[in-house]
Amino acid sequence: MRLLLNLLWAILGGGIVICLEYLIGGLLLCLTIVGIPFGVQCFKLAGLALFPFGKEIVEAPGSNPIGCVLNVFWLVVAGVWIFLSHLALALPLAVSIIGIPFAIQHVKLAMMALTPFGKSTRET
Repeated sequence: MRLLLNLLWAILGGGIVICLEYLIGGLLLCLTIVGIPFGVQCFKLAGLALFPFGKEIVEAPGSNPIGCVLNVFWLVVAGVWIFLSHLALALPLAVSIIGIPFAIQHVKLAMMALTPFGKSTRET
């Protein structure tokens, strides 16, 4: 069931487009030394955006204070906008019964995009 939902997500739910956006953003951020940590977070989000079903967000072990500072910077510069865009995509999907699982995945992505440092994904 997870495979079917992931395939439907990639094709119909916009997973491929969202993944490509995160990959392009990550590549652009990795062009500078300062942007590399943020680019790595974009790559992490791209992996979750491509196949989100069967994954959950967990706190990464050994979170450090630098991650907190980077989360604040990420939140101010990009996190809020990415969060709002995922919520804007989730709301119309939540209207129909068929779209509810996709809306839940957009909310999961929104929560991860809000503060990605110190979080990771694991298979459920």
